[in-house]
Amino acid sequence: MDINRNNGKNSAKLARGALILSMSVFGTIGLFRRLIPLPSGAIAFFRGLIGTLALLLIVLISRKKLDLRAIKKHLILLCLSGALIGFNWIFLFEAYNYTSVATATLCYYTAPIIVLIAAPFIFKERFGIKQGLCAACALIGMVFVSGVLNGGKIAVKGIIFGLLSALLYASVILINRGLGALSAYDKTIIQLASAAIVILPYTLIAEDIPLYVFNLKTVILLLVVGIIHTGISYALYFNSVGSLPTQSVAICSYIDPVVAIILSALVLKEPMGVWEIVGAVLILGAAVACELPSKRIKK
Repeated sequence: MDINRNNGKNSAKLARGALILSMSVFGTIGLFRRLIPLPSGAIAFFRGLIGTLALLLIVLISRKKLDLRAIKKHLILLCLSGALIGFNWIFLFEAYNYTSVATATLCYYTAPIIVLIAAPFIFKERFGIKQGLCAACALIGMVFVSGVLNGGKIAVKGIIFGLLSALLYASVILINRGLGALSAYDKTIIQLASAAIVILPYTLIAEDIPLYVFNLKTVILLLVVGIIHTGISYALYFNSVGSLPTQSVAICSYIDPVVAIILSALVLKEPMGVWEIVGAVLILGAAVACELPSKRIKK
């Protein structure tokens, strides 16, 4: 009995460690975007393509099997959500271009609040006092983060792109609720492949990509974003969430924006004043609170 209990504890520790590692890696994506001299669409395309190949390789090595029947059943929703993921990446990468990594990331993490507001209309879920307070805190936090209270120049484009990326990500979350018990690997492989396919025409038509930027450094950075930030990190994330309580997953997921904010300040030297810090606390606090289950009094 003690051996089984110890094995269970060790498994939980490994799962938690894998989750923390994956979320920490996700938090560095803004820094890597700044280092890659390519348009946002091109980066998103290569991320989807390389990430798909990396996940397929992981599935092959681990001898997992794709459920082709389930994929076929949900193919339209998978392709739609994949397209949304692709343009979500483009808007997020553009947000990094027009504002600080911290601000863009915080805008992106209003997605849970958008889901919270949309769920009562789509799924007829109850919208109570807690949900209203979370939404209000996030809205106030966005005002603080925007820099309007500092009287300085507001990065309007960056904030709009960040919020658009959050809106698209929230749409993906809502669509994923309708995908039933589809395996996380099946779901993500098709979504990443769909993202790459949809983005490619946009990239070729709308973006100017000079061939000279494809030097060794750029290729290595793209491989890191595709393999490490997408393939391996997604695999670590999927392998951990099934072994941990939902509450733990919800809390650990906010390691991503915390890492992004720290890198923004320490590595990129992007300033963050008192009001922006207060706004960050309000947004992240509201997002965490809306994902945690409400306590019920037992009668």
